[in-house]
Amino acid sequence: RPPCCEQRVCPPHKGRKGTRERGRAVMGASRGNALLKSRCLPLFLVLSSTMLRSAAGFLASPGSLLVRRAALSATRLPVSLPRVDGIRTSPRLSLGPRRSLPPATPLRMASTETPVKEEEEEAIVLPTNENSPELVKIRHTTAHVMAMAVQRLFPKAQVTIGPWIDNGFYYDFDMQGDNFEDKDLKAIKKEMIKIVNKNYELRREVVPREEARRRIEELGEKYKLELLDSIPEGEDISIYHIGDEWWDLCAGPHVETTKGINPKALELQRVSGAYWRGDEKNAMLQRIYGTVWETPEQLKGYNTMLEEAKKRDHRRIGKEMDLFSIQESAGGGLVFWHPKGGRMRNIIESFWKDIHVERGYDLVYSPHIADVSLWKTSGHYDFYQESMFDTMDVEGTNYQIKPMNCPFHVLMYKDELRSYRDLPLRWAELGTVYRYERSGTLSGLFRVRGFTQDDAHIFCLPDQVADEITAILDLTEDILSKFGFSDYEVNLSTRPEKSIGGDDIWEKAEAALVTAMDRKGWAY
Repeated sequence: RPPCCEQRVCPPHKGRKGTRERGRAVMGASRGNALLKSRCLPLFLVLSSTMLRSAAGFLASPGSLLVRRAALSATRLPVSLPRVDGIRTSPRLSLGPRRSLPPATPLRMASTETPVKEEEEEAIVLPTNENSPELVKIRHTTAHVMAMAVQRLFPKAQVTIGPWIDNGFYYDFDMQGDNFEDKDLKAIKKEMIKIVNKNYELRREVVPREEARRRIEELGEKYKLELLDSIPEGEDISIYHIGDEWWDLCAGPHVETTKGINPKALELQRVSGAYWRGDEKNAMLQRIYGTVWETPEQLKGYNTMLEEAKKRDHRRIGKEMDLFSIQESAGGGLVFWHPKGGRMRNIIESFWKDIHVERGYDLVYSPHIADVSLWKTSGHYDFYQESMFDTMDVEGTNYQIKPMNCPFHVLMYKDELRSYRDLPLRWAELGTVYRYERSGTLSGLFRVRGFTQDDAHIFCLPDQVADEITAILDLTEDILSKFGFSDYEVNLSTRPEKSIGGDDIWEKAEAALVTAMDRKGWAY
């Protein structure tokens, strides 16, 4: 992305990229201190419960492989529902059966208040950034227009970054100690409309690095200097001008003139705080969110979706139905299940236990804390330390509140000598884990510091892997269907750039995943 669009949140990963939940170093290394070590002569494999998220194996010891299957929590279903800052235009589950997966399509939205009849007004079609390049240009230019309007009204304000996002745009400002108020949004929008109506030309200029530095220093914009320094040597330094009045470092794209923005399809939504570069050690900035569409009808449709989403907000429903609460006096991101919620959760967990036992799983339970050396041996500590809570001293030993269950299940496996005749062994646990999240990222049940995770590890032989993964997919499909989820897409994650284990192990793991997907007939 261009400097003005730098974001802390990673975009959807494609190809060989991995996610934070990928479990890249699940079970140690091939050195002598590996936690997972076979005590029986035959080669065996271990399947863990986040297979489709990590979707590949990791070398744990010579002749050992770990593949993780998709986590499906009875208390934390993997559903992509509307976020606080907008509505996902294509709400889907991350995993599941779908016979064909066409390119991203616009969502057809209709009010659910009354049945929709064919003769009534046609449902509104909301475009997405993926299928409308013009919409991307509109949103990007609108972000620049907003920054220009802010600096007209607040001359001391310094601009930082301003990208387009799923349903609009935002821009971060250093207000030099001041804060935006709600009434300021009205004034800013009014100034934006004036700029749009002036029909300013958007002009791109490529300048030498030193010339860009000179211009930025004249303005006294320290954040732009930092962005300039982040542009790799050899790349063009491009500037976009709005008329002859305002400019910013940017690689585009933009509409040709400000008239390309329809003022009636524009709305400024809210103000929030954001740290520069997403680091709490840096300055606190003021972020203005906005949304803009190609037509006023699309904006109206989007606002209708927001209103419908508010009615279905799980935080509102949870409170109204007295299901759960988050007691801030106890700490953010910690969920308290009330009697009614506990009753509902018990029904879900009982269903989960029954279907796992029916499919040949044994249920296990593990502690909530352990010696931190377990996660160092497994490799989790190296990859996920920033998501773990600080250790606690217990009689001179550092203990860790558990962020994942993997080492515990492996310790249980190692507790006695095993025979290949015992395999496969399928162990499942509803394990409560704890992970550090910044307070500003917490959101209802979607982003918490403690949650109960559907976790399982399967110990099996190499020639059993494809069969076990196929059975896992069957189980995942059956559970999701019980909750009414049928429209979702399948993503096959491959080896990330940072990983452990040899090529042969990864090739076998990925091949087994593909085999299972092909057996299911799922497009991915």
